[in-house]
Amino acid sequence: MKLVLSTSNIMSGGPSVIRRPTFEKSNTELTSSLRANFTAHQSSPSPSASHSNTLNGALTTTVTTAAAITTPLSKPSFRTWTTQEKDTLYIPSQTPSPLTEPREAYDITVKLFYLPNIPANRRCIQTREAIDIVLRELGTTSIDLLIVSFPGISFDADDEDSDSELETPPSQPQSQSPPSILPSTSTEDGETVPEDIDTMITTWQTLETLHEDKIIAKLGVAEFGCQRLGKFLPRTRVRPSVDQINVRDCCVVPKPLILYAKKESIELLTHNDCTNVLPRGTLREILGAGEKGFGVLSGGGEGEGLSGDVEPQWVVKYTAVVKDRGVVESKGYFAIMHILNTLEQPGSITTATLKRRKEHQGRFKYETWNIKTGIYCDCISLPPSRLPLGIP
Repeated sequence: MKLVLSTSNIMSGGPSVIRRPTFEKSNTELTSSLRANFTAHQSSPSPSASHSNTLNGALTTTVTTAAAITTPLSKPSFRTWTTQEKDTLYIPSQTPSPLTEPREAYDITVKLFYLPNIPANRRCIQTREAIDIVLRELGTTSIDLLIVSFPGISFDADDEDSDSELETPPSQPQSQSPPSILPSTSTEDGETVPEDIDTMITTWQTLETLHEDKIIAKLGVAEFGCQRLGKFLPRTRVRPSVDQINVRDCCVVPKPLILYAKKESIELLTHNDCTNVLPRGTLREILGAGEKGFGVLSGGGEGEGLSGDVEPQWVVKYTAVVKDRGVVESKGYFAIMHILNTLEQPGSITTATLKRRKEHQGRFKYETWNIKTGIYCDCISLPPSRLPLGIP
């Protein structure tokens, strides 16, 4: 099942939105806004036992069952404030907030975060899905600037060579798989390894098509230094107009990057976003059945929540600024994730989710999630002869 999480417009003046300082990191703003939006919808469920909604041109139904009838002291069922359409659950029920003035009055910027450990061959669909959902939310047909953030790239203002190691070291064998289907990998300490340029270019081609279709006016990248830009630019049809960098503890941009960007007519912008804007643990806490959760996911198979582990796919942030007044009229986030199937395991891990990460020397590595304890376990390595039934 696919879950679509929304913050709605966090700039609106309603009581459900907490105004955030502009310097707040995106992951904090995202999680705080999700909680505020969920709470607002959870506290005012539908008054009727069942009602219909029109979503994306299709008629959907939200049904309140006997299990959803709660006492004032208990949490309302998530079914009362969400909407399911086929295999997609919208959390909360989605109601677009169209812009109030003509399209030409706005400067609309969208930033799309590709998340770690997700195969890059999904990005063509993911990118179009992200753009479509923002266009529907704002009631428009085009975007002025789309910035993409690739997993594992972190700009260091104190290290001009932070992106110098772009090629696979000679000691490491090259994979035979096409670059477009390789997920980002992680080191032993859990850090995400940046993707190669080939994979980025494959993703970029989808963005170029959106630009050529006049859906997106300008394209941008995030965290690219001089060397990565030097390898990336010659292979593009539509060059990035913006390079957004995170200068963590100061506002000093390396001079070589300033000169290179000026030479290539690239605008340098700063930001305070996190690369992994929505970690799994945080997501599980928000959606889980615990004290701080909203009961969308079940706890240890108990309750009416959905069973399984969550796999974040992508996050998109959008901002619409009224040009002549410099006022942010609309800002928000959408986050998409999948729920993975569960498998009963004997022993201490009684209920766990297994997901194949990679193949190494004929063995398959799996990451396990203990549903009852909410803790990730170490990867287990199995030869093909010992793979559990039903696990790809």
